[in-house]
Amino acid sequence: MSGFVERRFGVRAAGSTPGREIVGGLTTFLTMSYIAIVNPVFLSAAGIPAGGAILATLLASAVATILMGVVANVPVALAPGMGLNAFFAYTICVNHQVPWRVGLGLLAWVAIVFVALTVGRVRTLITRAVPRTLRYAAAVGIGLFITTIGLQHAGVVAPDPATLVSFGDVTKPHALLALGGLAVTLVLAARHVRTAIFTGMLVTAVSGVLLGILRFEGPWLRWPAWTPPGLEMDLLGALRADLIPFGVALLFFSIFDAMGTLYAVGEEAGLLDERGDFPRLGRALTVDAASGLLGAGLGTSTVTCYIESATGVSVGARTGLANLVTGGCFLASLFFIPLVAAVGAPVVSGGRTYFPVTAPALIVVGVLMARTVTKVEWGEISEAVPAFLTMIVMPATFSISHGLAAGFVTYAGMKLVAGKRREVHWLVYVIAALLAGRYLIIPLGR
Repeated sequence: MSGFVERRFGVRAAGSTPGREIVGGLTTFLTMSYIAIVNPVFLSAAGIPAGGAILATLLASAVATILMGVVANVPVALAPGMGLNAFFAYTICVNHQVPWRVGLGLLAWVAIVFVALTVGRVRTLITRAVPRTLRYAAAVGIGLFITTIGLQHAGVVAPDPATLVSFGDVTKPHALLALGGLAVTLVLAARHVRTAIFTGMLVTAVSGVLLGILRFEGPWLRWPAWTPPGLEMDLLGALRADLIPFGVALLFFSIFDAMGTLYAVGEEAGLLDERGDFPRLGRALTVDAASGLLGAGLGTSTVTCYIESATGVSVGARTGLANLVTGGCFLASLFFIPLVAAVGAPVVSGGRTYFPVTAPALIVVGVLMARTVTKVEWGEISEAVPAFLTMIVMPATFSISHGLAAGFVTYAGMKLVAGKRREVHWLVYVIAALLAGRYLIIPLGR
């Protein structure tokens, strides 16, 4: 058995041992396991049944992670992407009232195009064309957007008819529970505990039960009997002209999400060659693209590579063997769907719905995503304005696509008037023109 493992994964050749790979795989799972609870909250907001949402999340994460390990032999786990799930749930399904079955159909069509672009190497062209400023700004904007959702779920931010939003009543039990969970998570993060988000949710959930705010009723262990929501997707219904802008936005995020993660984890694991290239990048990107189609087929938002994989690498993971461990943990979690559903269950207070257990995780993930703000060239006005508008428009309009549109249009426009048009790839001007035309034809509020 050890000989087969060595031949298949080259563990010793990569400077690792089976033991380190197992520990690395477990570490990665614990670090990113919050997605099993958080992602179904987003999918439920879109209208997908909670049990099916959890099933789809766990299955997609397990299969995609195992595929990455077997096909590409890299210790990079996959799961439904944060930001992508928010875009699918709130921008597409909630704000624009697109039925979730149609939304899943759109995800499938986008994934098919994404696979074709990846195999045809067009993905690389697009990656090089879009300015780094907009990539960094998009990550920050999504982070702010997710944090805003987390603050709402905690009850810290409340709606107000005069000022749109205001400070909520933090003396309410659900708000105190969420803030306590956030404090625990931040303390652990400050102490560099790699499982801070997972542990914070666990402490919050246990505290909620002890205080009588949450109710966990058995059985917690059950054979997964739900049907994947993806079986109900409406492929024909997704072939609508008004959904094209959302498809383009989904494609945009899908193209850039995995590339940065793979290089970041690859550098940490020493997988890059002397020129800084990723030797198995083609295989890894193909698995990433195919995983998006897998996710849609099962009934979840786009699946992508997770930067949390770096935690597994930091404790010794170097090969795809670690992914088998991580994927196996996701598969084992399928038998605990009732427990996962109970942890992510909402709390109703004053006619409003709150999620005190998952709210701290959203806030902290938002902070982590916003760290790329330092990479924006703030000293150059033609870079700073598009970046800032991308960041601020997303949470202000509760729409990721509006933020992206603001960034592309202002970036192309400011570079033109600044006499720096040669700094911008022609594809950016095409995208900006298409987006500007879209907003002239369809009012911003729709």
